[in-house]
Amino acid sequence: MNPSTALARVLVDELLRGGVTDAVVAPGSRSAPVALALAAAERAGVLRLHVRIDERTAAFLALGLARASGRPVPVLTTSGTATAHLHAAVLEADVSGVPLVALTADRPPELRATGANQTIEQPGLYGGAVRWAADVGVPEAGREAAQNRYWRSVVSRALLAATGVLSADPGPVHLNLAFREPLLPDGDPAPAGEWAGRDGGAPWTAATAPGPVADPLPNGPRTLVVAGDAPTSFGRAWAAGAAAAGWPVVAEPSGGAWTGDAVRGGALLLGVSDWLDAHRPERVVVVGRPTLSRPVSALLADPRVSVQTVVATPRWPDAGRSSGLVTRAAPPAGPASDDGWAAAWQDAAGRVGTAVDALLDGAPGLTAARLARDVVAALPAGALLVLGSSTPVRDVDRLAVPRAEVTVLANRGVAGIDGTVSTAVGAALVHGGPAVALMGDLTFLHDLQGLLVGDGEPRPDLTVVVPDNDGGGIFAQLEPGRPAYERDYRRVFGTPHGRDLVAVAQGLGWEATAVRDAGELPAALALGGPRVVVVRTDQRAEADLAVALRDAAARALG
Repeated sequence: MNPSTALARVLVDELLRGGVTDAVVAPGSRSAPVALALAAAERAGVLRLHVRIDERTAAFLALGLARASGRPVPVLTTSGTATAHLHAAVLEADVSGVPLVALTADRPPELRATGANQTIEQPGLYGGAVRWAADVGVPEAGREAAQNRYWRSVVSRALLAATGVLSADPGPVHLNLAFREPLLPDGDPAPAGEWAGRDGGAPWTAATAPGPVADPLPNGPRTLVVAGDAPTSFGRAWAAGAAAAGWPVVAEPSGGAWTGDAVRGGALLLGVSDWLDAHRPERVVVVGRPTLSRPVSALLADPRVSVQTVVATPRWPDAGRSSGLVTRAAPPAGPASDDGWAAAWQDAAGRVGTAVDALLDGAPGLTAARLARDVVAALPAGALLVLGSSTPVRDVDRLAVPRAEVTVLANRGVAGIDGTVSTAVGAALVHGGPAVALMGDLTFLHDLQGLLVGDGEPRPDLTVVVPDNDGGGIFAQLEPGRPAYERDYRRVFGTPHGRDLVAVAQGLGWEATAVRDAGELPAALALGGPRVVVVRTDQRAEADLAVALRDAAARALG
């Protein structure tokens, strides 16, 4: 077989041996050897291939597949600007610890820095955002055995770095693949002889994980657990351990600790200064990466509180620069304290929840805030919920009742709104059961290409719920209005789009419907996907409701 074919087939074979089950391709000429090798693997029944016409969409689809499955997922592009479109997803994978594998086809070295068509400096393109990168040497005839060892070793190392087996620090990796013509394949499609891998389908290089973590974190002073975005298994283990120790948990929805033991609306409680003064923890244990709530950030910066951070990787969050201890300690094993500390937090959460529910139920129309609460409540056990990184994740955090039997994901690594539809599609395809994505209208419009699923491609059982307030409503909530800026607010921040989102979704091949009141929502969610459900809301009314919810929490806590 020609050298380009050999590299492509060996690379794909070693990816499969290393645990890859899904791959994403965006079309191009220079990447043809790998694209065709991936297609051959799908025909052989050993890989599921996903094809997208846009590289950014492809990258976020791969991110969703990898985030939901925990397995490395490669995304393949041709050379030039196509490679730059992966960068946003690589950045999100970096901060979130998702094993994304960027495969970028390239021109050979003799064409670089010459003005050759579709050629840029691709080595090092993603900088420090990747755990490991290699500019793979150009395949050559006559060096079969040496190149086979080299290519398989490179792929194995990339997968080990992506999954964090040795480092406990998973994340994206980059393999830059230079090909000379001919690009179209020839020869036997199965790597054999001098191109063979290890016997029995084993990877070229395997690794064993490090030993166990440290002893459980000791019980001690009055302790509050603040759980942010984190791998689901890590967050759930800490939620269970905290419950056994009698430590209340304030958890963000996408961190795994958002279970029935978590305090509902913890950010609302922490925002009531008089109540917090009487219930201030002596120690806060931070699990994951909390980013959603200003009251949580203020608590972590409080010099009266001892902050300890528990980590699953060598990286740790400390935005307030206040952590006095960073540890890989296991969750506490109990026994629970009997001083009523956790009960006081749950009692307060119950009172705030009652007040919040009354306000949401009494508001005219189906608001985005009520929609967040009701979508979570309506999901069946075992469902997947993907949240947009703007208002929806914050509304769910403050207002919904935590549910352990629902898996919640969000792109909270860099908290961008780009690629959310594609991430949700990828996660839904891996999840295999009912999935719902809740995202604002601008987040939805930012990734419309993610709705474009070509003929013959796997289609997700995904319902995308979009509260449509005709623009960027979160900006109306972040700061109090200032009359001097009101004339420019609508254009510069509100960014009205004026589109009928039901028609937009239908134009891209999805079933779509509008929901006008709360009673219609459960039936719309039960229809299954792929489907888009649009709910019209009002920016100014949502901002006023956010203030009213904080006031209601304060009154409920006296």
